[in-house]
Amino acid sequence: MPCKTFFLIFCSIEMSEREKKIRIFLRKWHRDIGFFISGLTIIYAISGVAVNHIDDWNPSYTITKEMLKADSIPQALWNDPAIDSIVTARLKVEKPKEVFWESDEKVRFFYEGETIDFNLATGEMVIETTKGKPVLKEVNFLHLNKPKKVWTWVADIFAVLLAFLAISGVIMVKGKNGFGGKGKWIFIAGLLIPVIFWFLYLD
Repeated sequence: MPCKTFFLIFCSIEMSEREKKIRIFLRKWHRDIGFFISGLTIIYAISGVAVNHIDDWNPSYTITKEMLKADSIPQALWNDPAIDSIVTARLKVEKPKEVFWESDEKVRFFYEGETIDFNLATGEMVIETTKGKPVLKEVNFLHLNKPKKVWTWVADIFAVLLAFLAISGVIMVKGKNGFGGKGKWIFIAGLLIPVIFWFLYLD
C-alpha cells in the first residue's frame, strides 16, 4: 500500500510538472506568434469591416461621375468607319484603350481609371472616374486573395496560426479562470453567436 501511494504521488508530481512545461511552452509560442501575426490580423480586421459593408459603399474605390454637354454628332456620320475618331475629336479626348458601342448612338470609351459615356444624338456625356482608396484598396487586395499564388499559402498559414492562438489560449490557463472553470462558459457563449445566426439566416 505505501508503495502504491508513493507511486500515485510520484505520477501526480510528474504529471503536474509535465502540464507546467506544456503551459510554459504554449505561453511562449502564444506570445511570439501573437506578435508575429499582429500586423496581418489588423490588416484583415480593417478589410473585414470594410468588405462587410459592401452593399453600402465600394470598399476599395471612390467613384465620381461628372455630367457634361457636348455638340451632338449628325446621324449621317454614325455609320462612318472613322466614327470613333470623329467622336474623340468632337469631345477633345485622347484615343481610348477600348471602345464599346451600346447602340448606334451610345458609345463608351475606356481609359485608365476612367470611362466616358457619350450619346451621339443628344450630346450628353458622363465621365466616370475611379480612384483607389488609400490603405483600404491595398488591405482588401490581400484579404480577398487577389494576388493568388504564394499569397494563398501565406493566408492559409495565417489561418492555422490563428487556430493555434485560439486553442492554446483555451488550454494554457488553469484553475477557476481556465477552461475547467468559467472559461468553458465564455467559450460556449462565443460559440453560440454563429450558431444562432445559422439558425436565423441559413436556408
